[in-house]
Amino acid sequence: MHSKNVVLLLLCSIIALSKTCACELNISEKAFPHEKLRIVETNVSDCNSNITPQKTVELESLLLGLEHRLSQLNKDVLILEKEDDRELYGVLSLYVIKNEMTEIKQLIDRLNSTTQQHQILTANATKQLESLKTEMQELEKFDTMQVIKGQQAIAALKVDLRKCSEKLNTTVAPTEPPQGTCPRSRLLNVTEPKVYTKGEYPGSYAYGAWGRDPRPEKGKESWYWLVMLTLSNVYANYVRLYSSLSSLIIGVSVPGNVQIHSSNPTTNTIQGPNNVLYGGALYYNCYNQDYVCRFNLTTKSVTTLQLPKGTRYNSKSNFCHLEECYPYTDLDLATDESGVWVVYTTTQDFGNLVLSKLEEGEPPTLRRTWRTSVYKRAVTNTFMACGVLYATRYINREVEEIFYSFNTVTGQERFNIGIFMNKMSTNIQSLNYSPVDQMLHAYCDSNMVSYKVLFG
Repeated sequence: MHSKNVVLLLLCSIIALSKTCACELNISEKAFPHEKLRIVETNVSDCNSNITPQKTVELESLLLGLEHRLSQLNKDVLILEKEDDRELYGVLSLYVIKNEMTEIKQLIDRLNSTTQQHQILTANATKQLESLKTEMQELEKFDTMQVIKGQQAIAALKVDLRKCSEKLNTTVAPTEPPQGTCPRSRLLNVTEPKVYTKGEYPGSYAYGAWGRDPRPEKGKESWYWLVMLTLSNVYANYVRLYSSLSSLIIGVSVPGNVQIHSSNPTTNTIQGPNNVLYGGALYYNCYNQDYVCRFNLTTKSVTTLQLPKGTRYNSKSNFCHLEECYPYTDLDLATDESGVWVVYTTTQDFGNLVLSKLEEGEPPTLRRTWRTSVYKRAVTNTFMACGVLYATRYINREVEEIFYSFNTVTGQERFNIGIFMNKMSTNIQSLNYSPVDQMLHAYCDSNMVSYKVLFG
């Protein structure tokens, strides 16, 4: 009995002690400032929204336009000094020079305004970046486990490893097969946008095309053309001309519109955005037909070419991506160093791209046709350069990829081109390559953008 009483006494003592036991936790580290991090993230987001590629490209475009306009003014003044007859010719030349000087003043005014805005933006961004740098350095102090330093060390090691690997794997490039119809035919890359303008009608006409004539008439070497689909984003009945790039940028159209027909739409007017100008003639998809129309800007005459039987038209086989299709893009006209091409598909080709070379003339005729294995609805746009067909696809709202090529000389197809284009707007409705200056002209949701094409 005595031993039982001792055990019970010990158990009671343990229970009593457990009820009064307490642990004291001392945290030497400061609490992580989540609110401060949230503020930093907000400031970074604001900074990104203020500093956009459009602002830089707009300034570059204005400077480029001013350069072109000043060069043109200098040429006109020299011609006037040389050929002035002190009569009607001199008066008309002075009138032209006066108009050019007015356009230059408008361009300079826009440039001054843009420059002032950029200076203010740069100053504010510099202050913001300094502040963000200081705040991030403070936040790094909470990285007690050295995670950030470890990541930085790993990144540095990766760079060193890549450089070492490149040195070890350096080999002489093998001789390549012919790439196309001209020496600079291997497309290596495209630059960031070189020209960006909203034109005369900002945001008004989402679909259209623009560019330069690869084989211009004498005296029109510096001209640019523009086709806006002015009815339902589908139809147009005129082409608009600009005497220089700066005229297009500031929105001064001289000589103005060349009308195909007074009605829109009607027989042989424009349907769809994929149009090109070549040799003083506009090539496009005729209204409501599987035809290519050729409109001579000088004689104002239209001739037509019917495409092969089974050609898809009237928005039955458009360029597309996962989110949408571009209506009435069944036919895509393209130009390069050798002339005019047409890209389309037929029922017997099961929706794959078909490429045909056009023979110039009134009417034009088909010279030769190639068939590809790339599905047209998986493509957003095509263009030609040096006899090679290139196709693009939509990656996201900011990026388009040139992913495919078809060489008309070798018949070789490639699906791994991997050239990415930074977009100024979500959609690219048309792409035109200009062999005159190796520029790729894109019409993007009513904006006009150009990229320099880099060849091997």
